[in-house]
Amino acid sequence: MRTVHAKDHGVSVRVLTLDRPPANAIDDELLADISAALDDALADDGVRAIVLTGAGRFFSGGLDLSGAIEDGAAVRRRLDNYRNSQLQLLKCPKPTVAMMNGHAIAGGLVLALACDWRVAGDGDFQIGLNEVAIGAAFPKVAFETVRLRLTSAQANELLLGAALYPVQQAVALGAVDELVPAESLEEAAVARASGLGAFPREAYAHTKLALVADAVARVEAEPVEEAIRGAAVWMTPESIAAREAQRRRLGKKDST
Repeated sequence: MRTVHAKDHGVSVRVLTLDRPPANAIDDELLADISAALDDALADDGVRAIVLTGAGRFFSGGLDLSGAIEDGAAVRRRLDNYRNSQLQLLKCPKPTVAMMNGHAIAGGLVLALACDWRVAGDGDFQIGLNEVAIGAAFPKVAFETVRLRLTSAQANELLLGAALYPVQQAVALGAVDELVPAESLEEAAVARASGLGAFPREAYAHTKLALVADAVARVEAEPVEEAIRGAAVWMTPESIAAREAQRRRLGKKDST
C-alpha cells in the first residue's frame, strides 16, 4: 500500500496492491486485508482517491480454488465475507479506479467492476466471468455489480458464455473503460483517479452512492434462503467435479 501525489491535480491517491502469489486469488485473509486497507484509506482525509491493482501477472484470478472448499458451512462463510468486502468497495464514497495489470477472472473481474473506473494495460492476459464453467454459483453481490456496470447483452455474454477473452476485447465487452499501453498503465490509472478525486468530495460521494443505491439495496435485502440456495449450487456433484477439473488444469500450468 502506498500513496502517490498526482502532479496535475495536486491530489493524493492511495494505491492498494493485491499481493498474494501466484494469482492474487481471493480467500478470507485477502478479503480481510482489502477491507482493512479500504478503512485506512477512508479514514485518511488526505487521500482523495483509491487505485486498486495486483502484483505480478494477475490483477486477481478470482476465488481461491487451490484447496477444497466443499464443506457447506465453509462455502457460506466465504460467500458472506466476499459479500461484505464487495459491498464496502462498491459503496466507497471516495473515487476508486481498478488498475488492471494482468488477468482478471471471475471474482477478480467482479472486484474490478466494483470500482468506479477500470484502466487496463495492453498485454497478453485475459478477462472473463467463468463461474458457470467451474460450477460456481454467482453471488447476489457479484450479480448486482455486473448488472450495474454492463448492458444486458454484455452481461448475458460474459455470465452465460463463461468464456475468457483477451484484454483487447475488454472495452467492447464493457469490462474495461480504457485500454492503454502497458508502460503507461500506472500513469493513466493515477491520472484518472486524481481527476475524480479533484472534484468536490461531498458532491462525488452523494452522486456515487445514489448511482449504486438500488444495487446495494437488492444485495442487502437478499433473503437468507436465497443465499443458502446459491451456496448449495457449489455442492452439487457436477459443480464439485468442474472445480476439481479446473484445479487439475491449473496444477498442470503451474508445473510447466
